[in-house]
Amino acid sequence: QVQLVESGGGLVQAGGSLRLSCTVFGRTFSRYTMGWFRQAPRKEREFVAGISWSGDTTAYADSVKGRFTISRDNDKNTMFLQMNTLKPEDSAVYYCAAVRSPYSLPQSRADTYDSWGQGTQVTVSS
Repeated sequence: QVQLVESGGGLVQAGGSLRLSCTVFGRTFSRYTMGWFRQAPRKEREFVAGISWSGDTTAYADSVKGRFTISRDNDKNTMFLQMNTLKPEDSAVYYCAAVRSPYSLPQSRADTYDSWGQGTQVTVSS
């Protein structure tokens, strides 16, 4: 069983930046395809960004393209989400997700993933 632990959330003013981390414990990280999702109050969980097992390929939701960057360090079993130019509508609980299959392309469907972190709150004030 793999364990995912997120960190890096917090309160930031609009226009600011945050960097989220997701560390995977228990399995060979490099065999996992990874993603970030978020859920705001009274909204469904939505895809934010995804990264292939190798890190060579990434994908983003239109709402975050050009502002967020997903990356991974397979030597440190950790995935990152650099969030710049944050907006109040980015406020949500952010979840990292993993699936133990080495997809060559990022995966945007939540039901593809079989392991989830506990979530970290991001709040952007206007």
